[in-house]
Amino acid sequence: MTDAATHVSRGRVRLLVGAAHIGPSLAVTLVVLLLAITQDLPPFRAAAVTAAVLAGQLTIGWGNDLVDRDRDRQVGRLDKPLATQELDTAVVRAALALAGIACVVLSLLVGWRSAAVHLGLGVGSGHAYNLVLKRTRWSWVPFAVAFGTLPAVVTLADVPYHWPPLWMSVSAAALGVAAHFLNALPDFDADAATGVSGLPHRLGRVRTRVVATALLVLASVIAALGPSGGLGRWSAVALVLVAGLAVVAATGRGKAPFAAAVAIALVDVALLTVVAR
Repeated sequence: MTDAATHVSRGRVRLLVGAAHIGPSLAVTLVVLLLAITQDLPPFRAAAVTAAVLAGQLTIGWGNDLVDRDRDRQVGRLDKPLATQELDTAVVRAALALAGIACVVLSLLVGWRSAAVHLGLGVGSGHAYNLVLKRTRWSWVPFAVAFGTLPAVVTLADVPYHWPPLWMSVSAAALGVAAHFLNALPDFDADAATGVSGLPHRLGRVRTRVVATALLVLASVIAALGPSGGLGRWSAVALVLVAGLAVVAATGRGKAPFAAAVAIALVDVALLTVVAR
């Protein structure tokens, strides 16, 4: 392969990564990997279920940019390679198809129960959001379902399989809905210009931020109390930290509230995957 061809190939990969919403995709994948490790899944199963979730997230990210291509172009989204026509639609569709096949195969490698939950409720919810629910007051439902079932995707991949505790699923669902609300905030103006009106848009910026913060605090409390019904030392420290961050999220100015909310989300992930162990 010539230097020019190599450069073109690398550029295409970079653009594909950019169209895959790689940040959120990797964040969800990391949560699954941590859950797999703390749940003591055998190495092969931990690797397979983590790779399956990454593949599923890639299909959701690419699907989102395919669906929103014209809308992103309308509002001048320069960070969207499909909207700027730097990336060909056929390339993204091919990548989505390959990722979809990989997602199904990898999911089935760890058993039909985990596969059914992951493909039907996790990946299915993501595409339902992209295609229909994003523009409705029910936009939060796919996030509650997809995040709430992530622990089950992991525990059902174990041998013997088992369902996760209810507190873990509820905490993960609250975290997912909060993530939806926080993710919507930067795009309010562009969404309003193109007729996207999910639940966060109907609530408005201020109430969306307050509700997201409340959900993150709720997720923290559930994750801290869930494993034993009481507070351990590290769980107590985490809740004190969350309380301080919640004050900043609710009363701060500028970028501080969003940064504080993201920090609470990171504490929640730690509570779910590490402290809960």
